Amino acid sequence: MSTEHNAPSVSNFIRNIIEEDLAANRHQTIVTRFPPEPNGYLHVGHAKSICLNFGLARDFGGQCHLRMDDTNPEKESDEYVRSIQDSVRWLGFEWDGDVRYASDYFDALYAYAVELIQAGKAFVCDLDAEQMRAYRGGLTEPGRESPFRNRSIEENLDLFARMRAGEFADGSKTLRLKIDMASGNVNLRDPVIYRIRRAHHHRTGDTWCIYPMYDYTHCISDALERVTHSLCTLEFEDHRPLYDWVLDEISIDNHPRQYEFSRLELLYALTSKRKLNALVTDGLVDGWDDPRMPTIEGMRRRGYSPAGVQLFAQRIGVSKSENIIDMSVLEGAVRETLESEAPRVIAVLNPLKVTLVNYAEGVSGSRSAPFHPHHPEFGERLVPLSREIWIEQDDFAEEPPAGWQRLRPGGEVRLRYSYVMRCEEVVKDESGRVIELKCSLDHETLGQNPVGRKVKGVIHWLSAEHAIEAEVRLYDRLFTEPRPDAVRGEYGEYVDFRQFLNPASFATVTAWVEPVVQSAPAETRYQFERLGYFVTDRYLHSAARPVFNRTVALRDAWQK
Repeated sequence: MSTEHNAPSVSNFIRNIIEEDLAANRHQTIVTRFPPEPNGYLHVGHAKSICLNFGLARDFGGQCHLRMDDTNPEKESDEYVRSIQDSVRWLGFEWDGDVRYASDYFDALYAYAVELIQAGKAFVCDLDAEQMRAYRGGLTEPGRESPFRNRSIEENLDLFARMRAGEFADGSKTLRLKIDMASGNVNLRDPVIYRIRRAHHHRTGDTWCIYPMYDYTHCISDALERVTHSLCTLEFEDHRPLYDWVLDEISIDNHPRQYEFSRLELLYALTSKRKLNALVTDGLVDGWDDPRMPTIEGMRRRGYSPAGVQLFAQRIGVSKSENIIDMSVLEGAVRETLESEAPRVIAVLNPLKVTLVNYAEGVSGSRSAPFHPHHPEFGERLVPLSREIWIEQDDFAEEPPAGWQRLRPGGEVRLRYSYVMRCEEVVKDESGRVIELKCSLDHETLGQNPVGRKVKGVIHWLSAEHAIEAEVRLYDRLFTEPRPDAVRGEYGEYVDFRQFLNPASFATVTAWVEPVVQSAPAETRYQFERLGYFVTDRYLHSAARPVFNRTVALRDAWQK
């Protein structure tokens, strides 16, 4: 552990690099950045990157920038910009200074492109996309040089200026770097750095009709922001030579270093924006913030806590090896953090009526109960009792299996925080379905054990007179397959991931909850005793119409 920079003991190869750089005085401080494209909502993979970039800056006393990679105007919007900012802040982080945008640097990027043309390092190409693919070659064969590669510097400068002025049709010309069409790395085969695209930009409007490509924009943006450690996922490892080439060939005085780590693959989920967008546009989920979605907005609405997501990011680690993580690891981290921070209350999701035949007003007492057994500072609330109560249907069995410790005909259970209760009579409807139990209380057992017998079972319950009705939304994993977008058919083709949607991923029940939760604001998390963790819905919950989302069960129901 570095006490000088107050870095925690959790180690990884990137943290080791930073410690070495600081010890060797290569940098006086570190600057990282989180650079999402504002074309969708952030997902759990982005959460890992957020925790890494912002966490390193925090731990080493540096800075982390939030920069929108807004070079693709057709797919970007201010809605996504706002959601990205909300997600970063919700996770518990704050960026240095104002939000930055790649579009802030459009003038500088254009000037550097002109500089590359003047140095004979870039040229205007008339090949269309199909022709360019044909010229590029393959992994085992070199590419061919464009017939426009040897245009003069003067002609290239003129054509590029006219591209900017809007004289040419979309897609008719590109600006390409002049590197090496025989390179074994196809990213160095004269890559395109500007294309003509007449699209309204969410920040620059119609000022530009040419837009820079990601690989060109990204490295220069990093350099202009004085980034020291540019962290990205492993699919960009083959792009690093291009990152370095651009910065080496332009007159810029800062050269960040790019480091790659493995991206997160979460089982039973998708981390492809394109496929997540398909779920939204096809109406298979209720938007980007559907609680079944692995988006940060979805996880937030589901009731996951920022601390739980951060703990998950810490546990999965940072390395270059495959990062395939089961959903249970995420759910376990959330469950662990909620165990200590969520107050306990009682809810009955599948109610069965119980009439207490010997209930006596003023004699049958109520008790107070703590909101958390290990946190007295959470306070207490009254758990009232009345003649009619609700219990869970699953807590009664006419013919119970071996080892049953809940209610049965003639059997006894302890009502949570209350008396021992005995089942005296079972009431059924015409079809034979149990619709009511008539039970008696042992009035000597409030707060103490019965004399001369043991009662092992404890069940939760609610006073029918005091309980409030609530809508409870039961969410589960969205897919039945661990890797829904990696299943292949009989002939090796990928099977449509939509086929593996879990039909039991969402259900709604009308439930009863303690009255104390009625005034809870949106996004209040609770443990419903014996049932799981739930949250008041971010948008739908109100005192007049309580709505709860199930965050996670108390145990992993998917364990084989």
